[in-house]
Amino acid sequence: MYWVYILTNKYHTTLYVGVTNNIQSRVTRHKTGMGSQFTSKYRTTKLVFAETSTDPISAIEREKQIKRWSRKKKDALIESVNPNWEEIPLV
Repeated sequence: MYWVYILTNKYHTTLYVGVTNNIQSRVTRHKTGMGSQFTSKYRTTKLVFAETSTDPISAIEREKQIKRWSRKKKDALIESVNPNWEEIPLV
């Protein structure tokens, strides 16, 4: 299983789009400051969007597609499944 996910910061001013095959581990790394320099700098640790794919190539292509989108379009994607921008709990 592969995940395309979006993290934001406390004030929802910055978004980070990523892809992983282990969402729990990856989000935990972001939360502890070891996920990426970007997430550490902008404190984007709140998981607000995640979708799955069984194919790694499709997941990477989807990540690239979302990264190219405008902020408005990314916001609409998040709000289509998470209108209140609540943190998605990891099981």
